[in-house]
Amino acid sequence: MIDFGFDKIALIGAVALIVIGPEKLPRVARTVGHFMGKARRYVADVKAEVNRSIELEELQKVKKQFEAAAHDVEASVTREFNEASTAFNDGFQEVKGALDGTAGGDSALGSAQWTAPSPDYKRPNKKWRLKRSAVPRWYKQRAGVRMHAQSGAARVARFRPAGLKK
Repeated sequence: MIDFGFDKIALIGAVALIVIGPEKLPRVARTVGHFMGKARRYVADVKAEVNRSIELEELQKVKKQFEAAAHDVEASVTREFNEASTAFNDGFQEVKGALDGTAGGDSALGSAQWTAPSPDYKRPNKKWRLKRSAVPRWYKQRAGVRMHAQSGAARVARFRPAGLKK
């Protein structure tokens, strides 16, 4: 910006006082100050916009680097998964082949057989779907804890004094 010293400002003020006159000088000075403020705000806005665009470009570069790194990781994970999958399938085929070859006799894995439960078996009659509480029911009843939801009308009828019941 233009560098003004005290002597230059005093010279401009004296010339303005002579040319404009003392009556109009305050209004002109106010107008010049107003336009200078607008110019400063405009310059500040331009600087901020330039800084935002520079930051945006930097963020886009970081985003591209991050996406490239994520793509590399994805490719390596996919490659490792495929290698592990083929190794597992090869091992599975070997075990399956070994089991098919020894189907007539005892297998290498043992002869554990699953048996169906006997028809006489009956599941114990427990109310396992009901939520069990740590506080006994008798204690809740003595303490007056509500055990189930009750409508407003039923609650009013229940607690209505004896003389007012219909």
